[in-house]
Amino acid sequence: MGNNNKLILFWFFLCRAPLIMTHTLTAFMELMDHGIVSWENLSSVFIKKIAGFVNAKVLDTSIQQVSLAILESMVLSSSSLFNEVKQEITLERLISHLQVTNQQLQTKAMALLMAMLQAGGEADRQNIIHSSSSVGDEMAHYLYVLQTVRLNHLEARMRTPLDSYNQEQRDMLHVLRQAAFETESESGLSNERRRSLCAKEFKKLGFSNNSNPGQDLSRCPPGLLALDTMAYFASRYPDAYSRFVLENSSREDKHECPFARSSIQLTLILCEILRIGEPPSETGSDYHPIFFAQDRLLEELFCICIQLLNKTWKEMRATQEDFDKVMQVVREQITRTLSSKPTSLELFKNKVNALNYSEILKLRQTERLHQEETLAPPVLELKERLKPELLELIRQQRLNRLCHGTLFRKISSRRRQGETPRSSQTPEKYDQDLEQLSLFYVIFFPPQTIPVADIKNVVTGKDCPHMKENKGKQTKEVLDLAFSITYDVEEYSLNFIASSRTDFCLWTDGLNVLLGKEMSSESMRSELEILLSMEIKLRLLDLENVPIPDTAPPIPKPPSNFNFCYDFSQAEQ
Repeated sequence: MGNNNKLILFWFFLCRAPLIMTHTLTAFMELMDHGIVSWENLSSVFIKKIAGFVNAKVLDTSIQQVSLAILESMVLSSSSLFNEVKQEITLERLISHLQVTNQQLQTKAMALLMAMLQAGGEADRQNIIHSSSSVGDEMAHYLYVLQTVRLNHLEARMRTPLDSYNQEQRDMLHVLRQAAFETESESGLSNERRRSLCAKEFKKLGFSNNSNPGQDLSRCPPGLLALDTMAYFASRYPDAYSRFVLENSSREDKHECPFARSSIQLTLILCEILRIGEPPSETGSDYHPIFFAQDRLLEELFCICIQLLNKTWKEMRATQEDFDKVMQVVREQITRTLSSKPTSLELFKNKVNALNYSEILKLRQTERLHQEETLAPPVLELKERLKPELLELIRQQRLNRLCHGTLFRKISSRRRQGETPRSSQTPEKYDQDLEQLSLFYVIFFPPQTIPVADIKNVVTGKDCPHMKENKGKQTKEVLDLAFSITYDVEEYSLNFIASSRTDFCLWTDGLNVLLGKEMSSESMRSELEILLSMEIKLRLLDLENVPIPDTAPPIPKPPSNFNFCYDFSQAEQ
């Protein structure tokens, strides 16, 4: 074959006429198609020469068409030739051939591109797509066109409803049913018994019309495409498919996630997100890098997202009435993940599963705040200026609550909870109750008056003395409500158990204010946020629908001189 290569190269250099060159290459192509000589016998010099015809900017289109066909056959014949062709042909050059008006040249260039994507592994595909340092606008547009054209091949199935009289389609439905449920042989069953069994199992699969499940697939879109995705999931991931169906069929009816109904709606959502059936836009450039790493992107995305749907359903504790809400959340999960441009299925799977329901709620809240401009830098600065004033307001409220008094549970010497006297009461009533107390004291009235200056610290929870004495015997609820005041009199302490979390927060905050410490309760943080939100909204009322800039406008430069004052004295003269 080495002599043949030399002979062909000799003809390349001698025959400069485009027609002769085209016939020479066509004859070579036909000889190779007969399989007499293997493609792997071709030399690197020959491959570079053919690639040179493709890369040439000015050359007869008929020569480039045959050269593209030769390279396509090389790529599909062996991995070694694919690697050599990959080194010589760049994506930019193939894209440039898609821009010409010659339809045959476009077809050959598309065929070579598809062959390279098909022959390469996932890493090779990524290298082909990202062979240049950055994807420019023009490159992004043609990648978008390529993606759209290939995805639109699914449009025919998407717009074709299921035919109940088509035996092949009916068999696909029954394969779905049999793959989910281990049923005994149906050959010995009567027709009525078989129909009853099938209807029961189709209902467990989540079909609305269990006697004729084909009617669920009559809506277009997604049509037969929904059946294709379900069948692909059941055959490619049988364990995940069986687990999905059996897990939901064992739940209470209102809490089960219907597989068939969910799959049909999910397929429709994916078709809308990927814009299947829409013609490519002249200015579009929104392509998905993950598309070029997969041969069956829609089906693989479906397999990941149907399991995501089941996970989200459980996170939301959804019922059948929440079906549309769950699908909205799943659509948002998919859209947000794809917008981050994942380059592989594994990366997409990790990102979309990390974006759980609670994360979606947080993102929605953040976006709502941004939309209301409450997170704009000037507004955040205004919040910081308002905080001291509002914190002082909360401090005064806490001190007023201490003066007003609160009912606490009395702790007896026998560790029993007794009646609940008022911590701030009249002196006459105080003397009567004091005889019944042992470890409970009142700090604001004589005879048991404690100067604030003597208060050493305020401790809470398990650090309280009365909680340490009963270590291991107190519930978490009691621990969350317990606090103690320690003071410099023989290391005594006043021990309390609040009747509610609100009282606990009010008193611990108030006592910290008395000691000159910062308030730290969750109640204080919540109240501060509410007050800040209300104050900000009031102050921004006059700026409704007026965009707030992120930064202050620049201060203009001072004038070159200040001799712009009008002299009235000269005017009078």
